[in-house]
Amino acid sequence: MTISVPGQFNGPLTSGHGGYSSGVIAASMEGPAEVTLRSPVPLDTPLDVSREGDGSVRVLDGEVLIAEAHPAAELGLEVPAAVSVPEAQLAAKRYLGSADGLFGRCFVCGRGRKDALGVFAGRVDGRPLVASPWTPPDWTADADGQVLPEFIWAVLDCPTYFAVHTGGELPMSFLGRMATRIDAPVRAGEQQVVIAWPIGVDGRKRHAGAAVLSGEGVPLAVAHALMIEPRGGSR
Repeated sequence: MTISVPGQFNGPLTSGHGGYSSGVIAASMEGPAEVTLRSPVPLDTPLDVSREGDGSVRVLDGEVLIAEAHPAAELGLEVPAAVSVPEAQLAAKRYLGSADGLFGRCFVCGRGRKDALGVFAGRVDGRPLVASPWTPPDWTADADGQVLPEFIWAVLDCPTYFAVHTGGELPMSFLGRMATRIDAPVRAGEQQVVIAWPIGVDGRKRHAGAAVLSGEGVPLAVAHALMIEPRGGSR
């Protein structure tokens, strides 16, 4: 079995978006999954998927280990009180990303892309979290109008960065591990709210939670992300 991340679904310019790539990898497993990214995910490249006897999955580019995935244990995340659509719209105006910045060409949160998914998570006034409205376009969904899991993983990823980096400077960091559980269908064309909140810091490691909420504030999907700041400031 092989998988491939199409070139348009980049995070950094030359590699696959961490959340999207993790979602593609997780699709080879049943139920909630935890994906650990070991190397940048190459774009438009067939990657070999190896199923292990313990139920885990390894993804390789030749001899290079790209990622590992395991069935996820209970996430145990307490989702904060809902953010309303109007609150999320106001928060998005505080989004720190720019068209020519670190994430300017990201297919989820890149201001420099007309085809970005438009998840621009900014600080919610008076609360320690970020939020963005999101209306999934039709091309993210299957024939029944349900958003494909890999796009849900993708929009849960980017806001976690802005939940843990709230200052004026945006340091380099990358997704190291992500566990996601999808509890209910996310439908294309319906307005949702994506939120993320900080959980903790351990040296160069930063933990954050994220959720996709319905317009009425019901959690539809939740995730726990681990981001890592590389030594020397670059990957």
